[in-house]
Amino acid sequence: MHTPHRQLSAPSPWIQRWSHLIPPGASVLDVACGSGRHLHWFAGRGCKVTGVDQDIESAQQLLPNARLVRADIENGPWPLVNEANAEPELFDAIVVTHYLWRPLMDTLLASLAPGGVLLYETFAAGNETVGRPARPDFLLKNGELLQICSDLHIVAYENGFLEQPDRFVQRIAATRIFTPSACNGAPARYAL
Repeated sequence: MHTPHRQLSAPSPWIQRWSHLIPPGASVLDVACGSGRHLHWFAGRGCKVTGVDQDIESAQQLLPNARLVRADIENGPWPLVNEANAEPELFDAIVVTHYLWRPLMDTLLASLAPGGVLLYETFAAGNETVGRPARPDFLLKNGELLQICSDLHIVAYENGFLEQPDRFVQRIAATRIFTPSACNGAPARYAL
């Protein structure tokens, strides 16, 4: 007997807004993928999707053919490693929403392929005044995403307050630009 899965929430408007930076066929990693709402969004756009989370059952129901990796990424090793060289596996895009684990940031950036896109959105300082999360460990400091992504090309960045539900967020769309010789010295163009 088939058990219907619960109603899937819509993808983040930030992810939807900047998903045009990720072409069909791209490999997309969703970190802390949860129910799979962003995996579903990118699979529907023709991307090859990989999700990592401790609980992948809901995502498995939604996307039985997706590559889903069950892992405790806060207490165990990073599970997506190239066996040939022990380096992190590369992805054309990395998506993270509502999740912050600072010790993982260097690994995520090392997993972004040349020309790859990082779409990141999570709670920021100030959120403790309106709800959860409220611990500083789970809230980005002012400008922290800009600092973390300082070696990337910043396409868009926001740091502020959103309503319904009330929350403070920081979000970024950034790319690992090709070397100038790879684009014949011309600047990369990213449509806004």
